[in-house]
Amino acid sequence: MKAKVSTIMAVGLALLASACVSSPQSMILGKWEVEGAPLKMTAEFDRDGTAKMTIFGQTVQGAYKLNGDNELVWTLNGQTTKAKVTVTATELELTNDANQTVKYQRK
Repeated sequence: MKAKVSTIMAVGLALLASACVSSPQSMILGKWEVEGAPLKMTAEFDRDGTAKMTIFGQTVQGAYKLNGDNELVWTLNGQTTKAKVTVTATELELTNDANQTVKYQRK
């Protein structure tokens, strides 16, 4: 009986731990700054699907969504772009169709 209870508890803990893994949708939220750029450029993603990009002190607002775990579709200033996205707790990497990559650090 004790072995069954231990097994059930172990399985329950494993399921709980796997549920706590952050998804790209939750990890992308927040403010990001382009790393190593000669000018300050930031991107911000909110939970409600809105996005902001600030460059040269000018902020443009728009919307974004993640398709699956690796494609970001965002519309800023009426222009929609797609990028392959890789996101961790501290880094955001966007690669466009021309294979140009922009790396951000969490701010």
